[in-house]
Amino acid sequence: MAHPRVFLAATLIFVLSACNISSPFSITSSADNQTTEPEIAQEDQAAIDAATGLEDTKVSAATELSVVAAPTALPAELIAKADAEEILLINIYERVNPSVVNILVTVEDNQVITNNPFPAQGQGSGFIVDAEGHVVTNNHVIADAKDVEVTFYDGTTVSAEVIGTDADSDLAVIKVNISPENLRPISWGDSNQILVGQRAVAIGNPFGLDGTLTTGIISALGRSLPTENNFLIPEIVQTDAAINPGNSGGPLLNSRGEVIGVNTAIVPNRVGAGERSFLGVGFAVPSNMVRRIVTGLIADGEYHHPWIGFSGNTVTPEIAETMKLPSQIGALVAQVISGSPADDAGLRGATRDFELDNGRIIQIGGDVITKIDGQTIKTFDDLLTFLSREGEVDKVVTLTILRDGKEQQVELTLGARPARVENN
Repeated sequence: MAHPRVFLAATLIFVLSACNISSPFSITSSADNQTTEPEIAQEDQAAIDAATGLEDTKVSAATELSVVAAPTALPAELIAKADAEEILLINIYERVNPSVVNILVTVEDNQVITNNPFPAQGQGSGFIVDAEGHVVTNNHVIADAKDVEVTFYDGTTVSAEVIGTDADSDLAVIKVNISPENLRPISWGDSNQILVGQRAVAIGNPFGLDGTLTTGIISALGRSLPTENNFLIPEIVQTDAAINPGNSGGPLLNSRGEVIGVNTAIVPNRVGAGERSFLGVGFAVPSNMVRRIVTGLIADGEYHHPWIGFSGNTVTPEIAETMKLPSQIGALVAQVISGSPADDAGLRGATRDFELDNGRIIQIGGDVITKIDGQTIKTFDDLLTFLSREGEVDKVVTLTILRDGKEQQVELTLGARPARVENN
């Protein structure tokens, strides 16, 4: 509907024009035949001004609309920075994906054990480590395998031979017989140098979808992961890069495309029919540990983990106060395993039970290890880390311990870890 004043202005113009067609805004006087300017009422002039203002407003609005509809392009430098992440990931994928393989296994019995953190599965991932055709994967991927097939990125499928396995690190090595020029060995990174927050890239075959890349960050370091033999894998790398069933055995990479871990386990989201999916917490065996163990598996088909031979806990402020310890650090010896290096060295286990504030019952009163070969042991996991990085079977180490509140040193010869130790 037109504005009333606009309608009035249009009517006024029509009336004046009818009075004198030659000049719509002049009137001829009958008295003196003089031409004079008409006297326009104040409200009519306001109506004319309003109509003119409305047209100006329309023009201004149209001008503003045209500016909004044509935004200025971003500077090339800003676009380049945004594209850098894409370029990096594309480059990593093109370089590393040819090193990653899909592993299919046939097993005699594919029954899944509910409490096993590494349930049997017929499919997983792996990666090429040398020109001889050795492929690293997880032990739980090829455990109890009757036949193993490896499919490369270009679709080539060949049979593989199991060379060595290690359940205590959940690692395995298989080998393919293929021409060296068709193999693309992967590059290793230093897992001791990675930091929480840095980029993490996983390439594998989740749910059998070969050549899948996912990204995230290193979300934690120094985790411990239990194995089916009741031992712990130390220095586990935690990531939020999506890892799902089928990623097991594939590489976790840094920004240079180097392996910093082997994707091994997840905190699963269990749904119907026992299916598992990712909840944002995945775990990888650190690359430095992988390299040591893989070297042993290729050479001997097995790896001998160094072992002290006791179960225990980390000293907490509550334990330190109860035992009247001078410090609140160390690995508390709870039970010495008969015939172990700890037993031979004369380490002493717990003397009594103790209930923590949270209701948990532990054993206290035994020796507390505070150093090994001069390196401070703040937690029980620190002892496992030392054994993983520097321990060797038959190596003699010096333990600094607290016994009955007094510090003393004990020499101990590291032994080979047995196949399994039962928890009491």
